[in-house]
Amino acid sequence: MKIIVMSDSHRSYFSLEKIFTGYYADLYIHLGDGEEELDRIAAQYPDKQIVHVKGNCDLGSFSENEVFLMPAENCKIYATHGHRYDVKYSLEPLKAKARNLGANIALYGHTHERFCAYEDGLYIMNPGSTSCPRDGRKPSFGIIDASPSGIMTNIIDL
Repeated sequence: MKIIVMSDSHRSYFSLEKIFTGYYADLYIHLGDGEEELDRIAAQYPDKQIVHVKGNCDLGSFSENEVFLMPAENCKIYATHGHRYDVKYSLEPLKAKARNLGANIALYGHTHERFCAYEDGLYIMNPGSTSCPRDGRKPSFGIIDASPSGIMTNIIDL
């Protein structure tokens, strides 16, 4: 199963369109701060499976703050925007929540800085921002490949 993870598009419809037209996935996950343009993309591509969470800039949203997904047998994902876990200061509360839920993948956004690591059975990913990165790098998104033989994560320049 191939999963594309994106975050912090901040009204940049064209960055999301580039992902949806240029890269195939079985599942697309948006980690918040981009619900307006994601709604437009979802209407344009009704055949795509899209999951999203609310970010701190998705004002007036009725979306969930976090989700737990099991899209494949060996793939248990906890996804949140990250602001409620103070991810700018520490990832420990986020990792604890993911582990308490039994997740083996923790996804977050909010910082606009890409991060990809594996720690004690937990993959941790922040795909960066699709439109306005704060780490001096190009806009980006993440890819998760889950197969019976294992999980691979990667971050791609947009």
